[in-house]
Amino acid sequence: MQLPSVLLVEDDAFQRKAAETYLSNHELKVTAVENGARMRRQIARAMPDLVLLDVQLPGPEDGFALARWLRESSARVGIIMLTAASDPVDKVLGLESGADDYVAKPYEPRELLARCKSVLRRSVNKATPSRLERVKMGGHMLDLSKRQLLDGENGDVPLTSGEFDILKTFAENPNRPLSRDWLLETTSHRARDPFDRAIDLRITRIRRKIEPAPDKPTVIRTVRGVGYMFVPPAE
Repeated sequence: MQLPSVLLVEDDAFQRKAAETYLSNHELKVTAVENGARMRRQIARAMPDLVLLDVQLPGPEDGFALARWLRESSARVGIIMLTAASDPVDKVLGLESGADDYVAKPYEPRELLARCKSVLRRSVNKATPSRLERVKMGGHMLDLSKRQLLDGENGDVPLTSGEFDILKTFAENPNRPLSRDWLLETTSHRARDPFDRAIDLRITRIRRKIEPAPDKPTVIRTVRGVGYMFVPPAE
């Protein structure tokens, strides 16, 4: 199960554990570390989707310096600064360092979660390189700039706005299992509902349009217990 990955950098053990537990219980894969050195070692293994970065950290580098380093390392990664200071100058410094958002302590856990999901949605939009304009999906081609789906003979296949948003999200995350709830929040911009089957219905309609055999999908595959995954055709 591949959930959005979050790296939490917080030196206070109690706050680190509390945030890690809360976010992990809301479909985020959280790794928590206590300082910049450990953050760098974790980044060397894999760049996360989002970094929650405390401003006041022990060691030679504060959160602002680490945010600048992160942004130089990746234009895509989401960065949220965490600080106990209410001074607007700190907020400006954080944003100028490359952060996407800023949360002042003490924060309400639900607010932190909402900020995380908002930045993750924006990061998905940043994930598509400008050169990526057409994506092959089975025997079809998705034209991202024209918002069109073309069949094998270059004919236009009608798509609703919601169907295009789902296909675009798959195109930006190939070979990555995406949960139903995350797809719903990312493409519909609304909170999840455990009884909401809107994503399943849209996937069913999409499969009828792009799959050679919709009852045996090979392009948009079901990942049991997670959701769906786009599998690009072999070159």
